[in-house]
Amino acid sequence: MTATRVAAVDCGTNSIRLLVADLDPHTGEVTELDRRMTIVRLGQDVDRTGRLAPEALERTFAACKEYAELIHGHGVGPDRTRFVATSASRDAENRDDFVRGVVEILGVEPEVISGDEEARLSFTGATRELAAAGLHLEQPYLVVDIGGGSTEFVLGDGEVRAARSVDVGCVRMTERHFTTADPSTADPSTADPSTADPFSADPFSAEQIAAARADIERALDTAAEVVPLDQARTLVGLAGSVTTVAAIALGLTAYDSARIHHARIPVAQVREVTERLLAATHEERAANPVIHPGRVDVIGAGALVLLALMERTGAAEVVVSEHDILDGIAWSIAG
Repeated sequence: MTATRVAAVDCGTNSIRLLVADLDPHTGEVTELDRRMTIVRLGQDVDRTGRLAPEALERTFAACKEYAELIHGHGVGPDRTRFVATSASRDAENRDDFVRGVVEILGVEPEVISGDEEARLSFTGATRELAAAGLHLEQPYLVVDIGGGSTEFVLGDGEVRAARSVDVGCVRMTERHFTTADPSTADPSTADPSTADPFSADPFSAEQIAAARADIERALDTAAEVVPLDQARTLVGLAGSVTTVAAIALGLTAYDSARIHHARIPVAQVREVTERLLAATHEERAANPVIHPGRVDVIGAGALVLLALMERTGAAEVVVSEHDILDGIAWSIAG
């Protein structure tokens, strides 16, 4: 059986990502040809306005044009390309503007998938290779994908047992709780919205942290109505908030995917990193070379989601995966 060349695009609330790879469904072998991420903040102010901002759409379409050239250059056609759009475009009143723009640029219609489907794709991407990696992890796995606008929880072993998406993500929590002023009064000309929010609190207060934690706990209650979180034997964490926390915990001086992938980070280290991020100023976070500029203002909220989950479930550690929904999308094309 020969490998199938596919192109997968994952467009979330905070970032848009591309994976072009040759996949062999028979052996499970993956040969990456291109994997990249661009911070576009598609979900900028969606929680407040209910609409995708024109400047957010502009940033996203610019990234799509770049990705279209790469996909074409690798010889991947529309029949082997899948574009999945997640939380921000699910919530927006003007989602049709987003869909039309993507079709014009890439020639494929973005699939605005449900939260449950998002969770299942994340589970596939994160766990397909775990057994082959020889990590000897206990099942069932609880896969948690902390995105910008939502967090997905999925419990399973060989098959998915239960999945739930809740509207708690690093961007949404930052805009809800970690602000010094009403964002409607902020002057967007004072900062680049793709990197920093001009109204971001600096540093975060105890009251803000407590309010965010209470919001997260309510979301965990909602998730637990469908997903039996306490049945998990291994916690697998995905996406930029988790991988960034891992990079900090590992003491890396530069982001190193190979070191981060399948790293096992104890809950005590997650707690220490979270507390440090929440107490830091914008400048202190920005000075850390492993924090992507687009995550500087939202990483504290993302770390808090991870910590709250670990403390709720009693997880001793989180197994970090660089492979996530993007890989699940790719496998869904190849079979």
